[in-house]
Amino acid sequence: MNITKLSSGRYRVRETKNGKTYSANLDHKPTQKEAREILDNMQLSDPILADRTGMTFSEAYEGFISAKSSILSPSTIKGYRTAFRGLPEWFRGISLQKIDRTHVQKVVNDYSANHSPKTVKNQYGLVSAVLNFYGCRECPVTLPQAQKATVYIPSKEDVAKLLQMASGGKYEVPIRLGMYGLRRSEILALTLDDLAPDNTLTINKALVESVNGSMIKTTKTTASTRTIVIDQQLADLIRQQGCIYDGSATRLSMIISTYEEAAGLPHFPLHKLRHFFASYMHDLGYSDKQIQEAGGWSSNHVMKTVYTHAMDLDEAKRGMAGHLGQI
Repeated sequence: MNITKLSSGRYRVRETKNGKTYSANLDHKPTQKEAREILDNMQLSDPILADRTGMTFSEAYEGFISAKSSILSPSTIKGYRTAFRGLPEWFRGISLQKIDRTHVQKVVNDYSANHSPKTVKNQYGLVSAVLNFYGCRECPVTLPQAQKATVYIPSKEDVAKLLQMASGGKYEVPIRLGMYGLRRSEILALTLDDLAPDNTLTINKALVESVNGSMIKTTKTTASTRTIVIDQQLADLIRQQGCIYDGSATRLSMIISTYEEAAGLPHFPLHKLRHFFASYMHDLGYSDKQIQEAGGWSSNHVMKTVYTHAMDLDEAKRGMAGHLGQI
């Protein structure tokens, strides 16, 4: 909320909620309480907010999803629905106007007993989004301490063993594409039309899960839409089998786990090959910019802080131990 003195000598109170700006000009400088009351009354007269009297959180949630259905991605909506199912019945039935910080903190506290901090944070994000959408006061709470992420990066030897297990089968192509830094959703959406005669592969779509099943959508970010060049052997294999991959995402994940168990490898999903791509290319001397563009990262922050330097840090720690050992 802003209170601004205008050149005319009048005062303007203004606030933006849900992408809409509410503003009023006054002949005098209002107090914070007065300005808050004026803006609250304006927001309550908004058609979207006017019907919230007596509305339960469950009803508000459905209204929120309906209003955002064409804006939010299918995966985001699916995540919201999962988070909503985790809310207790007593909270879903509370009148929206009666929800306060103590209610939200209890939900967070109870949910934290058997869920990870990240999952709890996602659920709190949904509650906050719904309350904010209907112009309710914010309910800041104490969230569980986030766990430090540990990133496992398959070694070159791990990947070679996995490829040996997949050699000659229908799962070799998706696994090898994962080594090029492709996300699973991007691999599943690829068709033969995306492979050019010069072995350039165009990545401009993704197959994602929604509440209504699988659907094709645009890539995760603008930077994810890109072209890469694949090796001749892989290109020939794709043309020979007549498709990229014609199975399900679940089946692919299960087969990879089976291969890893048979080869005595630690379990890692297909997405970890994306980590391998970033680190291995970094070790080979490719620049961060080149790796970022080929892998479709929108920024180099995650790539630099998580992927590319993980192997560097391990090597540095060994070096430190060696130098101290010499003393």
